[in-house]
Amino acid sequence: MSEFSGLISAQAVAARLDDPTLVIVDIRSAVDGGGKAAYETSHIPGSVHSDYVADGWRAKIGNAPGMLPPLDHLAELVGRLGVKPHDDVVIVPAGTSATDFAAAARVYWTLKLIGHGQQAILDGGFAGWREDTLRPIESGPSAPKPAEPYPVVMQQRLRSTADATLVASRGKLATLVDARAASYFEGAEKSPEALRPGRIPGAVSRDYTQAFDPATGRLKPAGELAALFTGVPEGPVIAYCNTGHTAALDWFVLSEVLGRDEVALYEGSMTDWTQDPERPVATGAA
Repeated sequence: MSEFSGLISAQAVAARLDDPTLVIVDIRSAVDGGGKAAYETSHIPGSVHSDYVADGWRAKIGNAPGMLPPLDHLAELVGRLGVKPHDDVVIVPAGTSATDFAAAARVYWTLKLIGHGQQAILDGGFAGWREDTLRPIESGPSAPKPAEPYPVVMQQRLRSTADATLVASRGKLATLVDARAASYFEGAEKSPEALRPGRIPGAVSRDYTQAFDPATGRLKPAGELAALFTGVPEGPVIAYCNTGHTAALDWFVLSEVLGRDEVALYEGSMTDWTQDPERPVATGAA
C-alpha cells in the first residue's frame, strides 16, 4: 500500500485544504446522503461532487448492475473530476451507514484498479467532518478543474472475474468471502437481478455491516476488524456480494485496513454469477 491509503482523518484533510495536489471527491448520491442537492447546500471547501450512482462508477452489463464500466468511461470520469496520476484523492461518503461507506470503498477500489496509487476514505465521512463546528463548510455547485482522461493502467490482481472465481471455488485456490446478510448467504432471499438464490460453494460469510459502527459512522477499530475476519485463512481472498457494492467494504477492510495481500473483488458477484446456469450455487447453512 502507498503511504496515502486506507482511512484519513478529518484533521489531516483540514490541514491540506489549500494543497493543489489534493483532490477531494464527495460521492454522496440521492440514495445515500442527499446527492447533488445536499452537496450544494454544504460540503468540504474545494471538494468536487461525483454522484456514486448517477456518474456510472458501476455499469449494468446484461442483467448484472454492478459491473466494471468501460475503461474509457472511467478514464473520462476520473479526469473530469480533476484527478491526475500523482494527486492524492480523498473520497467523502455521507458518513451515515455501512452502505454509503461501501460506496466509498467501491470508488477507492476502482481508482486503485485503474492504476491510481494514492487514495483514502475520509474517516467518518461528511458527517464526521461536521462534528467539529470549527471546520469550514462551503456551499454552491461543484467546480472541478478538469484534467486529461486518466491514463489507465489496469491492476488485474485486484479484480476477479466469473471464470477466475469459478476456478478458485472448484480448486480451493482462494477463500471466497460473502459480504451479504445470512438470509442471502443461505438462500432464503435473493437480489432481484440474481436468477437463483444462494452463495458460491465453499464461501464463508462475513456480513459487511458487522465491520461498521452506525453509532460513530465509522469502521470499527482495527482490533475488532481483525477479530471479525480471524476465521478467513491466510492466502488469496475473493470478496463478493450481490452486485459488488457491499463486498467492496469487506475488500477494503481486508486489503487496506488489515493489510492482507492477494485480496480481490468479484464485482459482478451473484447477479453476474447466476446468469450462467452451469455455475454452481449452494444454499442452506454453511
